[in-house]
Amino acid sequence: QVQLVESGGGLVQAGGSLRLSCAASGRTFNSYAMGWFRQAPEKEREFVAAISRSGSSTNYVDSVKGRFTISRDNAKNTVYLQMNSLKPEDTAVYFCAARLAYVSGRYYSRLEEYANWGQGTQVTVSS
Repeated sequence: QVQLVESGGGLVQAGGSLRLSCAASGRTFNSYAMGWFRQAPEKEREFVAAISRSGSSTNYVDSVKGRFTISRDNAKNTVYLQMNSLKPEDTAVYFCAARLAYVSGRYYSRLEEYANWGQGTQVTVSS
């Protein structure tokens, strides 16, 4: 098991930027593929971005491509989500997720593929 703690959320104007961080406990962070998901009020949780355990492969939902960047620092047990050109429709609670990965270059984009979740951090984008 890995414990995940997100930070970096907040209130920002449209067009602004935020960087979310997700700190993981344990000594085997580089065994986990990581993902970011978000859930807006009265909507289902949706995939945002994923990264392989090595960091060599990434995937994004179409609506954030070119604006968001997922990255990881395995030495710091941390995964990041850099969010630029934010839009009001990006408003949601953002969750970090982790799962053991046996293939170093594989990412996972489906909610049900993840077994470990953080508590979430609120991102609010005002128009």
